[in-house]
Amino acid sequence: MDKKRAAAERAVEFVQSGMVVGLGTGSTAYFAIEALGKRIEEGLEIAGVATSSGTEQLAVKFGVPLVPLDEVKLVDVTIDGADEVDPQFNLIKGMGGALLREKIVAYASLEEIIIVDDSKLVDVLGIRSPLPIEVAPFGHKLTRIALEGLGCQARLKGGEKPFMTDNGNLVYECKFERIEDPEFLEIEIHLIPGVIESGLFIDLATKVVIGQENGTQLRERY
Repeated sequence: MDKKRAAAERAVEFVQSGMVVGLGTGSTAYFAIEALGKRIEEGLEIAGVATSSGTEQLAVKFGVPLVPLDEVKLVDVTIDGADEVDPQFNLIKGMGGALLREKIVAYASLEEIIIVDDSKLVDVLGIRSPLPIEVAPFGHKLTRIALEGLGCQARLKGGEKPFMTDNGNLVYECKFERIEDPEFLEIEIHLIPGVIESGLFIDLATKVVIGQENGTQLRERY
């Protein structure tokens, strides 16, 4: 079985009827939404909160009922993927461009279950994946210069035909050699005018389900 699919299906086992479930964005989250749809056919009753327009479409496709985030007090559990996971459960997320909504939903969640294959595990963030940062279109080239002043190479997602987020913003993919102190870097990034949100997810993940050749592994932060 595909490692991502295996991780997603195990994560969905934590979902119970009556829950509000955050639905992540990306190739791994696809499998979770598909698995939720199958459980709904078997009688599971939940309400989903989508983190992107693409996820909304998948939820409709697989029969997962949706509710706007502003109509719930909290999200019981969110299931989402990640681009990198370090031993402290810090994450790089958002290469699909949905990082702002993903982080808003994660912040509103009692539990954030991250589903990955074992290739996404790293000792230090930044060694494989660039860090996506959502920025306002106005003055974005100056924002890029400021971001590069933090020690990265910043590339506009989409290049000459820039990718536009669901929120009408741009994304810079910022490649650091290593992110030794993600907490401090997060503070520095948010001091730059024009930055909307970064793909550093700190103190948000509670469980990580890892797809491996021989099955899945569950790691819990608490």
